[in-house]
Amino acid sequence: MLTKNFLRKATGNWVRRRWLDFRNGHSIYLIFIMTFANFITIQYKLLIDKAPLLSSVFHSIWGFALLFVAIYVPLGIFIGYWHRKSQWRVEQDALFKENEIGATMWLFVIDLIDGRVSEEEKLQMREMLTKITRRSIRAAALRPSSTMNASPENGKTQKTNPVDAKVNAEDM
Repeated sequence: MLTKNFLRKATGNWVRRRWLDFRNGHSIYLIFIMTFANFITIQYKLLIDKAPLLSSVFHSIWGFALLFVAIYVPLGIFIGYWHRKSQWRVEQDALFKENEIGATMWLFVIDLIDGRVSEEEKLQMREMLTKITRRSIRAAALRPSSTMNASPENGKTQKTNPVDAKVNAEDM
């Protein structure tokens, strides 16, 4: 029988996150490999098997696949490099302009600097960010930290994150 906790997760973000994980794994990794192999197979059947001249050069699909990969991968790297150097900024600018959460955060920072943020708004923002950091702390128990503290166990200096210290103090 399904528990209330599972039902709560199933109706909330849990299912949507699993759906996102599935889509990313499927489209970025699995389909990439399958379409690459499918493309090589189709090209071999349409080009090599039908052309007697090419058929005499490539006796098997493996030779064709090796040559294809030897040409295709560097070409893909070159095009990817061009994309990163010329198109990346355009894409990031478009994504930045659509990022409502980022815009809200930056507006809050500007208002904070200008002194237009009330104590209630500061508290709301702190609570929201604390919830987010608590989730990420639980998800990544051993993550790099940002400030230095002396460890009483071994006498060596170790890094701790100020957010962790604040969260841990509130939990106690």
